[in-house]
Amino acid sequence: MTLTPKNIKKFLGFTLIEILIGIVISTIMMAAMFTTYNVVNNSYSQVSDVAGISRAGRDVVSMMMRDVRMAGFKYYYGVFDGAEDGVPSQDYLEYVTGDTEDTKHYSHAPIIIYKDTLNYKEITGYKAIANSSEAKLTSEDDEETKALSLCCDRIHIVYGDFDANTEQQYKKYRISYFALPIKKMSGSVILDKYYGIYRSKESWRQEYEIEEEDPDNPGETIITLKAGEWVTEESDFCPDCYQAELMREFLVDMEFVALDRYGEKINTDPAVDHDKLYDIRSVDIKLTFRSSSSKGYFKRKIKNVVKSFDQDRMKSIEDSFHRESIFVTVHTRNIGELF
Repeated sequence: MTLTPKNIKKFLGFTLIEILIGIVISTIMMAAMFTTYNVVNNSYSQVSDVAGISRAGRDVVSMMMRDVRMAGFKYYYGVFDGAEDGVPSQDYLEYVTGDTEDTKHYSHAPIIIYKDTLNYKEITGYKAIANSSEAKLTSEDDEETKALSLCCDRIHIVYGDFDANTEQQYKKYRISYFALPIKKMSGSVILDKYYGIYRSKESWRQEYEIEEEDPDNPGETIITLKAGEWVTEESDFCPDCYQAELMREFLVDMEFVALDRYGEKINTDPAVDHDKLYDIRSVDIKLTFRSSSSKGYFKRKIKNVVKSFDQDRMKSIEDSFHRESIFVTVHTRNIGELF
């Protein structure tokens, strides 16, 4: 088509004013869409964070419940197959009472709880890792963190087992749950500080020799034991043992309370009242987690009360994080006498 003065208007573009109006409208629409996306994304992140807190608590508590129910279990084989290569009819392993300050760390008591105790003292040179940033745990960190909060309790759970395919058929395991402070770093800048729940699994290694039949007790054998020790070596002896495996981050508090059949609290330090450890009939567990967002869950700081079994241990914290506590009571099944 040939352009003429009559039809040229049909091929003209937008005026400058029309373009500017279009840009303004497009900008407003994009800003509205971004705002809507940002609101939805933040809401989704908060809901996911809260769901993560609940899920983390349930997972850890389920594992703790299973371990507490195993406390005090002792395997009984029942039949002896011969003096030289046979399996002893029952657990022959040494039983360490741990009723002194020097020996209580080696105690075989089914449940031991240490109040307001961070770390597991036998672990040396440990590094806490958070989001690919390493933070060495020092005594200074330990005391500083402990001064800020009464976190947390430590629990040791001991139970027996059996594996006929290993050199030491009768097994004795100790499961430990404890807390360590973690620093989230960006270079030399501390972005966040919180606790993590750690779990260790140890095995009692004790070599022995089976001698000929006991002349004074027909049918019985003499077993000579060598010195035993708790080990965490990843070897053929204990391939599933480990030290300080991080279970969950963003822990606020972890509390354990041992109760007897009458619901009375029991002091579980073996060096204080060793016999009481076999009166434990249930363990109250409380875990408190907080949201993981470094910016916080709420826009403004709010006052949170971290509840506890002990009134004196309850504390008030004012910040923008969401917190959730889980309380459960676990009944022991295998505690009632020395094992």
